[in-house]
Amino acid sequence: MLDKLDNKKVLIMNTKKILGTALIALLGGVVAVFAYTRFFDPGTKIVTAETVQPISFANLPGGGFDASSLDFTVAAENTVHAVVHVKTQSTRNSYYRNPIYEFFYGEKYQADPEPVIGFGSGVIMSEDGYIVTNNHVIDNSDKVYVTLNDNREFEAKLIGADPSTDLAVLKIDAENIHHLKWGNSDNLKLGEWVLAVGNPFNLTSTVTAGIISAKGRNLNIIQDRYRIESFIQTDAALNRGNSGGALVNLKSELVGINTAILSPSGGYSGNSFAVPVSIVQKVVEDLIEYGTVQRALLGVSIRDVNSELIDEEKLKLDEIKGVFVESLSENGAAEDAGIERGDIITAINDIQVNNVAELQEQVSRYRPKEKITVTLLRDNKKKQFEVVLRNMQGNTNVVTADAVNSILGGTFAEISDNEKQSLGVKNGVKIKSLNSGKLKSAGIKEGFIITKINENEVHTVRDINRILGSIEGGVFIEGVYPNGEVEYYAFPK
Repeated sequence: MLDKLDNKKVLIMNTKKILGTALIALLGGVVAVFAYTRFFDPGTKIVTAETVQPISFANLPGGGFDASSLDFTVAAENTVHAVVHVKTQSTRNSYYRNPIYEFFYGEKYQADPEPVIGFGSGVIMSEDGYIVTNNHVIDNSDKVYVTLNDNREFEAKLIGADPSTDLAVLKIDAENIHHLKWGNSDNLKLGEWVLAVGNPFNLTSTVTAGIISAKGRNLNIIQDRYRIESFIQTDAALNRGNSGGALVNLKSELVGINTAILSPSGGYSGNSFAVPVSIVQKVVEDLIEYGTVQRALLGVSIRDVNSELIDEEKLKLDEIKGVFVESLSENGAAEDAGIERGDIITAINDIQVNNVAELQEQVSRYRPKEKITVTLLRDNKKKQFEVVLRNMQGNTNVVTADAVNSILGGTFAEISDNEKQSLGVKNGVKIKSLNSGKLKSAGIKEGFIITKINENEVHTVRDINRILGSIEGGVFIEGVYPNGEVEYYAFPK
């Protein structure tokens, strides 16, 4: 009996031990599972009503997502009504070599003039009908026609053109027209969205979008001695016919005039270029007010600062920046202010310039007689100079279109590429008309193409003004008539 009781006690004690061990094991397991899920398992999270967090996109900035910032519709709608289709009409003279004809008549054979039609774009900039476009769109045209977005068509008057920036201003007499507001191309940032509006391949009112890819691009595509190139580069799609169209920001403000593409095929290849509005606005205002651009010159020949230049000039610089002054115009604005060869210009009016294009863009904003502050490095030490800018004649006077086009009793026009090719010349300016003056007295006739003055090549009307303005003695003119006859004239100034 006692044995049975003892065995029963032992059994009860063993059972309690087993249950205790099991309970401890169970509690340990719960603790272990909790600890694992709480601290080690990344795929599991304990969520309660108090701990629920709002869901957010990890790839968006902390400020949140504003869908309206990527809405192009307002800018597109505002812009298409201010962008016009430009059609030009001109004639082309074709010349053929005919040895028998030349033997009897001593000149080339000229075929009947051929009509030539060109197309491009333009931007209305005022409610009274002033339109800005590219010079190459309307260059050498006899008539220019403008078609608005509502299909009204007008014959436009050419107010003025500036080959140096490839810009021109037209005027139409129209009512109830839309126009764009000037933007600020200085404020454009790399990666910022912009819209390009124009008429590629005569497809009117075409809108494309892209971002600012670069600023201050110098492409060397403008064929003018005093060219100013500081293009805005974008990846907005442009094609033939887009020239002269609008580049706008998302506020519908004009920030550039679309001008060129960089393409091995002739079609869009991912790079397009626009003249910044910082240049456009001043050129447009000058052409409207004076008929010609008031070009301000610093009077320096400049180069980009790079490793090659540093080795060549043995420069000692803390960093590679600025624009190197290679030479100065005699008695020019920079020389008179104290700037020297070898100086490195780093800023114009406290705005940094790190290449030729940026310096040209800054100076182009000013007119002759205006004063600018030039910051430069000389012997690696910072210096500043006050410079009074001058015009192409070396003075500070205002230059008017009448003054340019009536030099020595003549009016002039630049010749086309076709005329250059047919006459076998690479440059020249044609005399359109003659009044009483030294040109007519010297025996020069209308139609004569001036190629050189005192051994200086003449490419533009401004070249004539500039060269004659610097001559103190006699004038020696070389040129050719439309029939191919070469002539030389000399007379005292």
